[in-house]
Amino acid sequence: MGSDPPGVSADLLRRLLGFALQEQAMGGLKPAQRQALQRSAAGKKGPALKPGMRLIRQWNGRTIAVTVDEGGFIWDDRAWRSLSAIAREVTGTSWSGPRFFGLHDHG
Repeated sequence: MGSDPPGVSADLLRRLLGFALQEQAMGGLKPAQRQALQRSAAGKKGPALKPGMRLIRQWNGRTIAVTVDEGGFIWDDRAWRSLSAIAREVTGTSWSGPRFFGLHDHG
């Protein structure tokens, strides 16, 4: 007791608590609003990546070319489990791999 659950930051816990208190005070979402959000979220699918596809990105004058494989990705003659791991290796900082490779909208 007294510590954050593993993998959950104190900031996120504060935000969740704030939301829960606000929801309790103001009554939360109406059923129609909740259904609209669920429909909207269900329609947000990323592009289907198929083995053999190539993702290409320019970064600081380098061309980063990743090949989609059955169990993950191939880049720099190595197998990778996620695009985020590749993006982190390329940039030296934490990135959303799909966003780094332009697979998600920026909005």
